[in-house]
Amino acid sequence: MEVFCYPTGVSAALVVFALSYFIIAGQRVPLLRLDRPSGALLGCVGMVALGVVRPEEATRDAINHDTIVLLLGMMIVCAYMMEARLFRFASWLTLTRVGTPRRLLVALVFVSGGLSAVLVNDAVCLMFTPLVLQLVRDARLAPLPFVLALAFGSNAGSLATPTGNPQNMLIGTLSGIHYAHFTAALALPALLSLVVVAALLLVLFREQLPNRVLHHVHLPRPEVQPKLAVLCLLTLAGILVGFFAGLSMAWTALGGATLLVVLGRRPPRQVLERVDWILLLFFSGLFVVVYGVGKAGIGQAMFAALRPLLGEGPLVQALVFGIFTVVACQVVSNVPFVLLAAQWIPLMEAPRLMWLSTALFSTLAGNLTIVGSVANMIVLEGARGEVQVGFFHFLRYGALVTGATVAAGMAALWLEHRLGLI
Repeated sequence: MEVFCYPTGVSAALVVFALSYFIIAGQRVPLLRLDRPSGALLGCVGMVALGVVRPEEATRDAINHDTIVLLLGMMIVCAYMMEARLFRFASWLTLTRVGTPRRLLVALVFVSGGLSAVLVNDAVCLMFTPLVLQLVRDARLAPLPFVLALAFGSNAGSLATPTGNPQNMLIGTLSGIHYAHFTAALALPALLSLVVVAALLLVLFREQLPNRVLHHVHLPRPEVQPKLAVLCLLTLAGILVGFFAGLSMAWTALGGATLLVVLGRRPPRQVLERVDWILLLFFSGLFVVVYGVGKAGIGQAMFAALRPLLGEGPLVQALVFGIFTVVACQVVSNVPFVLLAAQWIPLMEAPRLMWLSTALFSTLAGNLTIVGSVANMIVLEGARGEVQVGFFHFLRYGALVTGATVAAGMAALWLEHRLGLI
């Protein structure tokens, strides 16, 4: 990628970058009603229109097609699993096999986290939320502890694999770290994070979690589509085998998705409408914006300003950059930040450790605020009629959970690094 050095090009790229990230950060532009995907689209077109990125560069070089294909494939697989009602069955099974409110909370943390490690956490939250709310209504329990357990647990568990959340997909494809190596490195931090989430919520809400047997719970058993469910599970198992065998994650996921389209015996359009096409547009636009930032030399200039603050040594750099990551993810969200940080990580002392620690910090940063992750917003939007929790109310719990999980997860990751395991 050639660097765009002359002042006009740098100024144009800087204006487009600042405006698009301003919109992505949730700020309003006077007279316009724009959201995050439209901010990415505006930045993409702006980079091309002002000559920072040539049209052929935008389609050929800027967009990381492996990430887009991986995300598309996994979303199609999730869509077919929703069609088979597997998510509803998993949530029903979890919620009806526990005896007390405290066990329910712990089960919710670990099951949502475990499923999010295998699948995209947003889909898990989307399907679990209505059943969790129905159960707590029937059991006459306070909904907030269980809503937070679902959101915090799914975020923490999604840390474990490159397919657990969108930012991990980015890191998995851009870093080139093998699926098995990525999972081996972050499985323990993810497990410790789930333990910390469950323990903290039990302590924080001990007065709202009576030690009694749950009665009068009426959750109807969901009608699973057995043939489609078996096909989905076999396909998912095949995809995971392909990941661990070192096959292309993108094309393994899309191959499995195509198999479901062909053999699923469902109208494909009906299922494909569940795919979040807006998220794919968001990713594609961001790729072009960040490519323009790199071409204009803005990314290098930003890293040059940040570099003196990072200190020396891999541990110091991982911790300082990790704190910076947590803050930045609250401002511009984790996916845009990770995409920008991908230009800087190869310049640091231990790039492999930095990729993994960035996955850790950017994922667990999602628990800090309501807007820290899409999973939080899905759960709280779904529970809007049942739970009233404002920004600072959520922050009280999110700050404790984020601080404790980051500390536990980073300690485990650093120990693995010191032992030569990563």
